[in-house]
Amino acid sequence: MKRVVLVLSLALLALQLPALAQAKSGAVVGCSLIKVNNSVKKGISLPCLDNKSNVVYQGIRGPVVVNVFGSWCEPCRQEIPHLVALQATHKVSMIGIDVEEPNMQVGKAFVIRTGITWPVLFDTTSVTRAIFGLGVPVTWFIDASGKVTYRQIGVITSTKELNDEVRKYLKIKL
Repeated sequence: MKRVVLVLSLALLALQLPALAQAKSGAVVGCSLIKVNNSVKKGISLPCLDNKSNVVYQGIRGPVVVNVFGSWCEPCRQEIPHLVALQATHKVSMIGIDVEEPNMQVGKAFVIRTGITWPVLFDTTSVTRAIFGLGVPVTWFIDASGKVTYRQIGVITSTKELNDEVRKYLKIKL
């Protein structure tokens, strides 16, 4: 049994190494780590900030924390350290959606500068307003079936607040 757990742990680490290497090298993390239901073809298709793939938003499966932000948004910048702290636990998946930037380069520079080490989708045409509404930051908690279990409208003010929401709405022990 211990051998099986060790093998599974090593396999999981091997899957995470590309993302960790990208984050340490100052590159944007790719979106291959995003869990999706590939049978979902209809919906809003967003390019990954690494410009290598697209993800249909409606196909995203969790448990995952989805944070919608813009580099120009002061409250968004204020909550990034709390999101970075959550990511450092490696207990929950995270996805960013960068909105209303003048171009992808601005988004990429912000992601690298702020230490975002999770996949980020790029909304080039503000199409996600139909889902998330006007204004950022917005953070959604999505369960394994793709159901939104909670919507945090506005800034996350502390790591404790974010951790409590993850525990309550995604049932993940941190």
